[in-house]
Amino acid sequence: MIDLVGKRNWFFLISAIVIIPGIISLAVFGLKPGVDFSSGTAMTLHFDKSVELSQIRQEITQLGYDTAIVQPAGEGDFFVRLPEISPEQTTALKDGLQTGLDTTVTIVSLYTVSPIVAAGTVRNTIIAVVVASVGILLYISWAFRKMPNPIRWGTCAIIAIVHDLIVVISIFSILGWATGLEVDALFVTGVLAVVGVSVNNIVVVFDRIRENMKRGVSRDFAVVANYGIVESLGRSLNTGLATLFVIVALYILGGATTHTLVLALLIGIATGIYSSLCIAGQLLVVWEKGFAPRKKEATSPA
Repeated sequence: MIDLVGKRNWFFLISAIVIIPGIISLAVFGLKPGVDFSSGTAMTLHFDKSVELSQIRQEITQLGYDTAIVQPAGEGDFFVRLPEISPEQTTALKDGLQTGLDTTVTIVSLYTVSPIVAAGTVRNTIIAVVVASVGILLYISWAFRKMPNPIRWGTCAIIAIVHDLIVVISIFSILGWATGLEVDALFVTGVLAVVGVSVNNIVVVFDRIRENMKRGVSRDFAVVANYGIVESLGRSLNTGLATLFVIVALYILGGATTHTLVLALLIGIATGIYSSLCIAGQLLVVWEKGFAPRKKEATSPA
């Protein structure tokens, strides 16, 4: 049988290699906030005639919006983010683009977020994550209340979920610095969805460990945990990979406006599969036995 528990320190090292650069990026660069978090006006423009991204940027700069962010959105559409502007300024911008680029411009979508609303979005996001974490801790502690030290199971689950969130947020921080990727309200949706998926995967693994404890597979908790993790391996990989295939298709075929959500799900679900199999159960073993694995401790039942 595969000894996943015996290799726990290697898994922790892999996570550290991924997380530490991300934390440094977060400390230095932070996340690049979108309109939902920093206020401003965002619009999707459709051009009847084929135009280059550089042409649009040049024309918008000439119209006085040199800080505007312009990104392609597919099929002749472009996403434009600006400081907050009035309806009159929006109309003037549209007319200026039509004249300068000699094409008809259609505003497909338009929304403006004020600084007050943006601040409220940040506050509500933090509250949502904290409340979700506390709820998960209480739920898992209650679900495994018949196990020794049930709070330990909930705490290990929370640590594994925080691991997943840090990976997602860190990668977005690096991408924000390298490519200008912004986080918006859909990013929050993706993060909360990642929490839900991670909880589901972790509970499946923990449940298998609990069943093996009841069956008396071994007096060695590392052996019991390893059996539970390995028995969950097929289920976690099959369902996780099937979900990832769908998400990859959404990212490739979906519109640019959903890329933030889909990318957060893609990174988070992939990380959740890893953490449920290689982090959560191993944390239980570390809490029970420490970091140093015994020789062949989880390869066979006693």
